[in-house]
Amino acid sequence: MIRVVLPAYLRTLAHLASEVELDVEPPVTPCSILDALETRYPMLRGTIRDQVTGQRRPYVRFFACERDLSHEPPDAPLPGAVVSGDEPFLIVGAIAGGSQLTE
Repeated sequence: MIRVVLPAYLRTLAHLASEVELDVEPPVTPCSILDALETRYPMLRGTIRDQVTGQRRPYVRFFACERDLSHEPPDAPLPGAVVSGDEPFLIVGAIAGGSQLTE
């Protein structure tokens, strides 16, 4: 079982209270996880990656085993700890904006 942690706004959209557990056929890659996630929760299609190009949406990041995997190829194999279910695959909604300095 692959464990996937979603940001709060996507959990709300999919009516989930906590992380998701998915059966994903090897090889386990970000793409195969997203395919399984969107199949099980079709309301998430287009929220994490573009439906036409399949590219990760801006301001969405992927992490696993304390590593930022956002710029890795979508078909790159994930670490063994994710495949075994020991570590989750994290989908994080990045926060954009600047800081405002006040004096």
